[in-house]
Amino acid sequence: MMHALRVRSMTNGETIMASAEIGAPPERVFGALVGEAEQWWGSADTYRMVDWSADLRVGGRWTVVVRTAGGRDLPAGGEFLEIETPRRIVQTWAHGWDHPTLGRRQTRVAWLLEPIADGTRVTICHGGFGGRQEAAAEHAEDWARVLAWLQAHVEAGRLAAA
Repeated sequence: MMHALRVRSMTNGETIMASAEIGAPPERVFGALVGEAEQWWGSADTYRMVDWSADLRVGGRWTVVVRTAGGRDLPAGGEFLEIETPRRIVQTWAHGWDHPTLGRRQTRVAWLLEPIADGTRVTICHGGFGGRQEAAAEHAEDWARVLAWLQAHVEAGRLAAA
């Protein structure tokens, strides 16, 4: 059964809060975040994740490369600060290129996965924008898009079994 799109994202200019209800249990959503992101993270008209690697442990590093619709490769990466499988991930995040509104500033992203009646509520808290309100607003839109991609991936029945 298809669910109505339930994605919310907002910012106060410093921190972003985004959330979505995903129709799968936390274990499967966690797996989609850490093990199959290249399958769902992106779209033809924005960018696609083309390379993802992660040493999924506290202190472990992660890297990603996304390819824009125009063919430009944009790297990012960081470190895992907290991991509570399948409930929580906290990681640093920095672009490996000069992002127009954020540069290479390191920020911090926390993912919280909470079981709900229909599956999982995914909440993202992304902070550390240092007064760069334009960057925070742009990233708030991006997180809403990312959660919608994840939700569509699950709704289409493409989520791997736990």
